[in-house]
Amino acid sequence: MHDVLVVEDEEDIAVPLMRTLEREGYDVNRVSGGAEAVSFAVDKGPAVVILDLGLPDMDGIDVCRQMRSGGYLGGIIMVTARAGELDRVVGLDVGADDYLAKPFGLAELLARVRALLRRSAQVPQEDDSTVTTSSGLKIDAASRRVHLGEREIALTAKEFDVLAVLASNHDKVVPRETLMNQVWDQNWYGSTKTLDVTIGRLRSKLEAAEAGERVVAIRGVGFRLETGT
Repeated sequence: MHDVLVVEDEEDIAVPLMRTLEREGYDVNRVSGGAEAVSFAVDKGPAVVILDLGLPDMDGIDVCRQMRSGGYLGGIIMVTARAGELDRVVGLDVGADDYLAKPFGLAELLARVRALLRRSAQVPQEDDSTVTTSSGLKIDAASRRVHLGEREIALTAKEFDVLAVLASNHDKVVPRETLMNQVWDQNWYGSTKTLDVTIGRLRSKLEAAEAGERVVAIRGVGFRLETGT
């Protein structure tokens, strides 16, 4: 059974959402404030967080940022009444995996949750479980961890999935469509800008770790992981 944290202060939204998730077999917890949400996610590590951006004590963007900086690596789906694309991109940039605009259908939300869990639950064949690049970057798909020497590089679920696909095709261009289909599911509803934001975060983390690997964009085609400065 997967556990889901619902971060929502409005009863008329939270109650039917929780009931729907529980009927689907999820173990559901709910908090109504941002500070409590950060503490719960970091301490308990739920599989998925459904995060409303309009909370009474904190902006949901800051909640997401603090969850990631605190070490939470599970899936985050933002729920927002904000219509602007900029808000959605900022949310993705601080570590969210997906977003839904209010009002939304519960069936669509469930599909998003299943897609996140399906990706994180996939276990590769043993022969392909670990990829080590010439620079010493080790991507262990079985444990879903990345190391450079003795140092672990903390990645979100989607950042890891993107890196795993690129690393298994090292020095080859992986088309955008391939990354979207393998990482976000063929039935992904949202914008492909999500991929660009995730690539940006992954680049920053590899650079900060001085990993010796870089993600190169091939305009109009896709991305390539290569060794180099």
